[in-house]
Amino acid sequence: MKPHYKPIPSESKLFKVEFQETSKEFYYPWHYHSELELVYILSGKGVRYVGNSIENFYEEELVLLGPNLPHAWNNAAEQEQPVTAIVIYLKEEFLDKTWMQSIEFEAISKLLTAMSKGIKVDSEVASGLKHKFFALLKASPFEKLMILFQILQELANSSNFRFLCEHEFTCDLDSTEKTRINAVYDYIQHHYLQQISLADIASKVNMSEEYFSRFFSKTMKKPFFEFLNEYKINRACKLLIETDKQVSEVCYASGFESIPFFYRQFKKFKNCQPKTYRLNYQKVSFLNTEEFSLAR
Repeated sequence: MKPHYKPIPSESKLFKVEFQETSKEFYYPWHYHSELELVYILSGKGVRYVGNSIENFYEEELVLLGPNLPHAWNNAAEQEQPVTAIVIYLKEEFLDKTWMQSIEFEAISKLLTAMSKGIKVDSEVASGLKHKFFALLKASPFEKLMILFQILQELANSSNFRFLCEHEFTCDLDSTEKTRINAVYDYIQHHYLQQISLADIASKVNMSEEYFSRFFSKTMKKPFFEFLNEYKINRACKLLIETDKQVSEVCYASGFESIPFFYRQFKKFKNCQPKTYRLNYQKVSFLNTEEFSLAR
């Protein structure tokens, strides 16, 4: 897969902070850049692609991305609320060896290295950092740098996170075929309720079935149909969280034609059954509501 290279212009040689609220700013096609990226989702929901990871995203989410790690955020087609986010780009100069090999930055240096796999920060940790992200938008250049170090240090000292990719997933900087993966994403998003064949998807990127199969597996480090089923399972998770549909209804509404196969795929990707997934989410949601009420 060969994503689009996205340049990140900035007055600072160290980092850049942006408040993103328009489709043009946020919904950039599958792309990569040399800068490290911290993305705090303030509002909205949709599907997040990082390397060969595919998951739903919601508000109050914080994701950390390493350099040249391909990624894209696609909003939920049915939602009216735009996605807004505060995004921090760390320039290559920010990783200066004089700084990052110093004992003062030992923890931060390890964090920045770990970001090559993509990191999803625990929601509680992310919420605790929200005010600092907002503070970055109005601070002076020097104050921004100090706040940024505070954010990175807190993240570096936390173990409440998970990797999005099992292995480092970086791009060949000489890649030019950026449109193929976006065509695949777009086709899946609009046709996942139908039975998609290898011939269907291969024709959309002007490849033979055999060549497309090799291309996708080599690039994404997983077969196409595994990727497609993962997309459908994430659609199922969205329905389990946001609706009261029965599990059988969720199965068919997320593009599966067989309930037993749906259960096997759900167990494979989420390591639990659909009902358990829904109950676990409801418990967490209830506890968060209780904590908010007590705080008031």
